Amino acid sequence: MMNAYIVAGYRSAIGKAPRGALRFTRPDDIAVTVIRHLMNQFPQIDHTHIDDVVVGNAFPEAETGFNMGRLLSLMALDTIEVPGSTVNRYCASGLETIAIASAKITAGIADVIVAGGAETMSMIAMGGWRMVPNPDAAKEHPKWFLNMGLTSELVAKEYDISREQQDEFAVKSVDKAIAAIDKGLFKEEIVPVMVKENYFDGKKLQSRESVFDTDEGPRRGTTVEGLAKLRPAFAADGRSTAGNSSQMSDGAGFVLVVSEKALKKYNLTPVARLVDYQVAGVEPYKMGIGPVEAIPKVLKHSGMKLEDIELIELNEA
Repeated sequence: MMNAYIVAGYRSAIGKAPRGALRFTRPDDIAVTVIRHLMNQFPQIDHTHIDDVVVGNAFPEAETGFNMGRLLSLMALDTIEVPGSTVNRYCASGLETIAIASAKITAGIADVIVAGGAETMSMIAMGGWRMVPNPDAAKEHPKWFLNMGLTSELVAKEYDISREQQDEFAVKSVDKAIAAIDKGLFKEEIVPVMVKENYFDGKKLQSRESVFDTDEGPRRGTTVEGLAKLRPAFAADGRSTAGNSSQMSDGAGFVLVVSEKALKKYNLTPVARLVDYQVAGVEPYKMGIGPVEAIPKVLKHSGMKLEDIELIELNEA
């Protein structure tokens, strides 16, 4: 079995939906900017030698429809020879593409794959343009279709996570993000995106351009006292608010995954190797505990122990 390596990864800055800097910028345009920058780092790789472009997207419709992966291969790589596909595993869609790329490479059926994700929650709201649940499933299992905010309330209640604990965690998260931004820790991974915006000045339609290169989410001056004043966002007696919940976002990020053969052929230096990947199903109404089931599963499958892991990064959403 061959190994799969990540040799580079870049992303856009993350816009805050639905009123952030990227609200009028298509996700495929953001993704094209990131992929072009990624591949510009490797002029020795002929784009026609890329085996696939795999993009994750939670709501592949409207501006993210038409198999965005294929569209990105055409737009970003300037060749018709590279195929593309679009993958949906909701919040894990982008990560799933890296797993797919790794699986193809370890199986020996690919050597070079561009993998990542692109999303616009400004243009396509949570749930898509029109939610049409299966009527029988919705009648028998209504909790399968709860929105994420309500699932967070159920998890908080079941595990006795107080409003105060959530607010305190949120403030720490914001403080860490702002400190990292101020130290420039994200600069090397962020690809600036040119943002074009049309507006009416009262007389005629005007156009302006700006460069977006800094994450919008972290709000300076966030305090526990300030968050305590916010009303619950999802349930009248709830604990999740607009201040302690994860934001809705616009943005894109991609990595280049290659085989050991490609490492040698193109004289590449790996930055990471995907050792293992596992997913686990839990009750949809408490989807936030997914990692509780997935982590033991991946440890068992890989033959590793929790103490072998030096750093755990977990998506707060």
